[in-house]
Amino acid sequence: MIAGFLVAVALAGPHRPLTPTDTIPGTNWTRADWTIFQAKVRWGLRHRVARLPLGRAIATLGATFVGTKYTPATLEVPGPERLVINLRELDCVTFVENTLALVRFIRAEGLGGLANPVEARVAFEGYLRALRYRGGVIDGYPSRLHYFSEWLSEQAGRGAVTLLARELGGVADSERINFMSTHRGSYRQLADSAALAMVAARETALTAGGPRWFLPKTGLAQVVDRIQDGDVIAATSTVPGLDIAHTGFAMWRGGKLHLLHAPLVGKSVEISPLPLADRIQGIRSQDGIMIARPIESGATGSGRRTARPQ
Repeated sequence: MIAGFLVAVALAGPHRPLTPTDTIPGTNWTRADWTIFQAKVRWGLRHRVARLPLGRAIATLGATFVGTKYTPATLEVPGPERLVINLRELDCVTFVENTLALVRFIRAEGLGGLANPVEARVAFEGYLRALRYRGGVIDGYPSRLHYFSEWLSEQAGRGAVTLLARELGGVADSERINFMSTHRGSYRQLADSAALAMVAARETALTAGGPRWFLPKTGLAQVVDRIQDGDVIAATSTVPGLDIAHTGFAMWRGGKLHLLHAPLVGKSVEISPLPLADRIQGIRSQDGIMIARPIESGATGSGRRTARPQ
């Protein structure tokens, strides 16, 4: 199984454009997404997500997506780059992003955050934009954090997560990142030479930026007791040029560490039937994991920015 989300993007076609009756006028939201958003926030408040330790809050809220349809390449919509809001269907990365953004909204905004729908949407978009785009700024297709190792570094740099693989005894990975530029024909946006050049330059910078620390899967069983609920798990890839093959959250069940994720196999968000260490042992295209622990200091402060025109 090649589960890399960039591979999924390469294999997936463009999404169906939304019809005018689907959308809330003047927004990137469908009415269905707004309904789901409100329901998740209210559920989270009823179940005291705002008062739980952050990792437990993430796992608790994330589990409410179990059964949500898996759809690859949910950000690959027609037209210029814009902030995609889609809570109806998820890929492995948008599951992580939407869960984190929802938890941050609940903890920072509370029930009062829903009082004004326009402000609520702007706030959530701010949290999501900070997770999905370099510096939280949408500036065309290359500004999206396409490679998940960069996504992790970006969140660590703004104080939203702590990277753990190195301190848990991880090893360095210095292999070149270039999957997108070497598969240009699979990405419609890279037909533009300027976009291709910017993506290739980012790949070069990521490769030259120092090693990426990961835990090889052969030693994972020895350190699972140091992984906590809600830690972001990123499975490293053996596909040439690709850094990360799959993402999700750590979740303890029955004394075993599992993966809460949106998998291609199964086609919906699930808690992995196998424990994490056993699961990854059986996947040849994955050779280890990177781990990031969300922290409170980076959890607020992005939601109330003025939305950029999109």
